[in-house]
Amino acid sequence: MTARARVLVVDDEAAILRFLKPALEANSYEMSSTDTVADAIKRIAAETPDIVLLDLGLADGDGKDVIRRVREWSDVPIIVLSAREREAEKIDSLDLGADDYVNKPFNVGELMARMRAALRHRLQRKAETPLLCVGDLEVDSVRHRVTRGGAELKLTPKEFDLLSFLARHAGRVVTHRQILAAVWGPAHTEDTQYLRVYIGQLRQKIEDKPDDPRVVLTEPGIGYRVREM
Repeated sequence: MTARARVLVVDDEAAILRFLKPALEANSYEMSSTDTVADAIKRIAAETPDIVLLDLGLADGDGKDVIRRVREWSDVPIIVLSAREREAEKIDSLDLGADDYVNKPFNVGELMARMRAALRHRLQRKAETPLLCVGDLEVDSVRHRVTRGGAELKLTPKEFDLLSFLARHAGRVVTHRQILAAVWGPAHTEDTQYLRVYIGQLRQKIEDKPDDPRVVLTEPGIGYRVREM
């Protein structure tokens, strides 16, 4: 992350903008803002911000249209900020390509942590590093080898693919559909029960307490998130 990463906030609530500006500046971000779908798309194309904070309820349309359009040509991290609590809204936003979803009202510390995770994930994608680390877990995508505290874990090929995909998105929530499409293929995007079985098997091998997981966390009704440690 650069010393002054540029953040575009897309929100039509003046109170949110007043609240966010000092918080972002205190954390070494440079903030600009807009309040419409149309201008957001233009600004992202012209200004190439490092990260976008996006409200879904905008004056001229739905913020999901920003995600849909921008993902046609940009991988800029997008974190949705919204008071909409329906799981379907979160799932739709994430499936369209949002990096994360934070409910309003939100804690500044949590938002900053989600932003750092999204920025790190973008850098990891660009670096394409073969070794992914989550706490004392190391996932070697070249050797197809997983170790924990130096000891090798015995995972099946599909368990390895699942853990590798989750580790590449560490700190981000990924939906059931995203995981199933990436690991099992597009024909299996509705097989959520199948995914739960594999998550359970994986937790048995990588968690100290599989019934109280600390690495692979459940986002109820949405998907999973690997905790950054």
